[in-house]
Amino acid sequence: MSVEGIRIRPAAVPGDAEALAAALVRNRAHMRAREPYREERYYTADAQAERLADGGARWFAVDGERIVGAAILSGIVRGPFCSASLGYWVDGGYTGRGVASALVDEVCRAAPGELGLHRIEACTMLDNHASQRVLEKGGFVRIGTAPRYLHIAGDWRDHHLFQRVLHDGPPPGVPGDLPADGDRA
Repeated sequence: MSVEGIRIRPAAVPGDAEALAAALVRNRAHMRAREPYREERYYTADAQAERLADGGARWFAVDGERIVGAAILSGIVRGPFCSASLGYWVDGGYTGRGVASALVDEVCRAAPGELGLHRIEACTMLDNHASQRVLEKGGFVRIGTAPRYLHIAGDWRDHHLFQRVLHDGPPPGVPGDLPADGDRA
């Protein structure tokens, strides 16, 4: 997928650690108001290599070799839940160009088939209207508000919760024609 010359691609593990650390350093001030506190080590290639190897499914928006945005599905739960949490960010110099929407679209395209997910959830701070528009454009619906959800910028912040149901088929490995509880012998 491409937006104005920006490619969306899966993260390479650990090959993207240095470029990811550079992107995070470059955007540190831009993301400060919406991100939890991060220790200095977080902004190093070593820390990012560890994060990339830790699991989750990640995609990057790249301009040439430069990472200009990222999306991650974390907390992936299999079995009857088949759900994950979505997080994403876009470089301050690339906002308003459709990059976040392209990342969310790619995640939602890959999640049901490649990852076997039924549902994705996401959250935004109450005043993050741009991110709320990205989620709504991507088919997410607001399902509630969580008081004091994340500690950001020195305080516990309320967040709106969103979800997108990707399909109504059974979880992977479960037949789709099981009888209802009342029909079991």
